[in-house]
Amino acid sequence: MSDALILTLSCPDRPGITANVTGFLFEHGCNILEAQQFNDRESDAFFMRIAFNPAGASAEALRAGFAAFALRQEMDWKIASRSRPRRVMLMVSKFDHCLASLLYRWRIGELAMDPVAIVSNHPREAISHTDIGDVPFHHLPITRDTKDEQEAQVRAIADETDAELIVLARYMQILSDRQAAYFSGRCINIHHSFLPGFKGAKPYHQAHARGVKMIGATAHYVTTDLDEGPIIHQDAESISHADSPDDLVRKGRDIENRVLAEAVRLHLEERVLLNGQRTVVFKG
Repeated sequence: MSDALILTLSCPDRPGITANVTGFLFEHGCNILEAQQFNDRESDAFFMRIAFNPAGASAEALRAGFAAFALRQEMDWKIASRSRPRRVMLMVSKFDHCLASLLYRWRIGELAMDPVAIVSNHPREAISHTDIGDVPFHHLPITRDTKDEQEAQVRAIADETDAELIVLARYMQILSDRQAAYFSGRCINIHHSFLPGFKGAKPYHQAHARGVKMIGATAHYVTTDLDEGPIIHQDAESISHADSPDDLVRKGRDIENRVLAEAVRLHLEERVLLNGQRTVVFKG
């Protein structure tokens, strides 16, 4: 059986897009396995994700045939393999719980990714609790004076490994505008998100001091606006007056783990489409 393919597209909304797209797949003998679409009335844009069995047609032939139609419709589109693991570069500092979670989910087959590199601004010993196995580890220390050089090394590793996705798994460094732009649309970050929000050092302790009743985490694409990129996934958990700062840290780790893992899964499965400063997320 042919490997299933995924077609994702976005374009200005107009009548007939769904009929034309599904008609194209029918004419090429493809069998649709899953189809989702969204019409954004605010931006007057149309979004679609279709998983289908090509039934013998090659991905290259389908791309060539679809290109002319897509050009007329002003589409941003892609046809990708559903089963091929995406090449992922993971970045981490000292807090390695998100890294450990992603590697575990990869090993048990939950995340269809191929970890091609782990990059850290701290030595390997700083994440000694995490079994990175044979994944290449790169220690790239960074200071204010060496930031440009270090970021150039990160870009070089991403290029050399053909990394399709960069995940900041609690990488506690602010990317420069150049770095954020270079990885635009393929770099996911995780950070704590409180109601109300607490920035700076010891956010869980600040939250405890204010007596918050909800803590959470947000996974988003990295942009030049710090922590304001398009949001992919969020989750929260209730807390009470009986929770200590250590309880909040513990619960926060769990939330960050699952929120980042879900965001990575959604991206790997081609379920996230950018819509300006927002995202369209086709759950599945």
